[in-house]
Amino acid sequence: MVCFLTFISNHLQIVNPPKDLKKPRGKKCFFVKFFGTEDHAWIKVEQLKPYHPHKEEMIKINKGKRFQQAVDAVEEFLRKTKGKDQDLTIPESSTVKRVMTGTVAGFKWPPSVSEPVKDSDPHFHHFLLSQTEKPAVCYQAITKKLKVCEEETGSTSIQAADSTAVNGSITPTDKKIGFLGLGLMGSGIVSNLLKMGHTVTVWNRTAEKCDLFIQEGARLGRTPAEVVSTCDITFACVSDPKAAKDLVLGPSGVLQGIRPGKCYVDMSTVDADTVTELAQVIVSRGGRFLEAPVSGNQQLSNDGMLVILAAGDRGLYEDCSSCFQAMGKTSFFLGEVGNAAKMMLIVNMVQGSFMATIAEGLTLAQVTGQSQQTLLDILNQGQLASIFLDQKCQNILQGNFKPDFYLKYIQKDLRLAIALGDSVNHPTPMAAAANEVYKRAKALDQSDNDMSAVYRAYIH
Repeated sequence: MVCFLTFISNHLQIVNPPKDLKKPRGKKCFFVKFFGTEDHAWIKVEQLKPYHPHKEEMIKINKGKRFQQAVDAVEEFLRKTKGKDQDLTIPESSTVKRVMTGTVAGFKWPPSVSEPVKDSDPHFHHFLLSQTEKPAVCYQAITKKLKVCEEETGSTSIQAADSTAVNGSITPTDKKIGFLGLGLMGSGIVSNLLKMGHTVTVWNRTAEKCDLFIQEGARLGRTPAEVVSTCDITFACVSDPKAAKDLVLGPSGVLQGIRPGKCYVDMSTVDADTVTELAQVIVSRGGRFLEAPVSGNQQLSNDGMLVILAAGDRGLYEDCSSCFQAMGKTSFFLGEVGNAAKMMLIVNMVQGSFMATIAEGLTLAQVTGQSQQTLLDILNQGQLASIFLDQKCQNILQGNFKPDFYLKYIQKDLRLAIALGDSVNHPTPMAAAANEVYKRAKALDQSDNDMSAVYRAYIH
């Protein structure tokens, strides 16, 4: 028999894994094929639903084009294989039969349609597999494909279908990886690269920061040029445009180690002009260039849950697949160099403005005699509820401004986003107002605190 299963907006078929592919240890998993994408993965049995009993309810929930394409692919397969089940085999058939009849000990089917499924965007079906029930996931990407997500505007973004680091079974690239910059974000990224089996050489301006990673198995590079010359792909994550340029163009810099075939990936959040200039000088020496700024904070970096925005050399983007899986939950390829920088600044502009608004609301509640905790409780029950909102408010109420995302860096990003708007004659009054508040907070010596310290600009 053949068993068709659905999980959120995915339609799966249990198939035989390749003979040389090992099953994850200690977990009851099935090897499946995704209809409509032809990707494969190991999926835990608890995360599967039988196709026929849940077909109608899932169709009602998911209206997207890709979901319907998956349904059509399943139905076509059913039509073609009708009456031919005796010729098909599947692994662990007795277990499948028990699952289908609900007799596996301790097994419970996922929520029914009466319990709404969150985040069921069909463009992100692999991301949903990895995120809906994070602790239960055992996902191993087998095929490296790219998903093209066509937006209503007609523009396209490209997502790596296998970009996730919450699996536990990543096959690391055999390429030698270099990493320059071990700050709040870089430290977590390198740690996850090492955990997932990558060979990594590190460098940092303050050499002492390398010690911990050397103990974890990293190699030490004496200069950026040395790291680039000895590695196949070198990543960099530094603070601002000046630091990014100095790293490449300065003494013993990246450019001195570039020769034909060497790859450089800049993960810094900078402006499009800066990243375009760096791309040009790298490529002029025969190197390959990718920009890949990340959306997230220190905690998400440590957890391998960053969102990577990439642009430039698409082949290099694909070569970075296992690295992006190790450090992030998803990645996007946005086309030509400069696009990722622009998108990253827009994302951080929204985040920075939102943080300033949160701080403004909390202080207004205080001065009008309202409970700040009650305000947070109300917000957490409404449409604005999010981990970001809750964590930042809790930190403010506790007076904890330990940096998770430096205030000085979000102010830098707001400044660059405003300049981006000016360059295309587009007004950014909300960002401009938020920027002034952050500038005041910086003047109060809050630069090395978390961005939530913008709250103090309203109480001084």
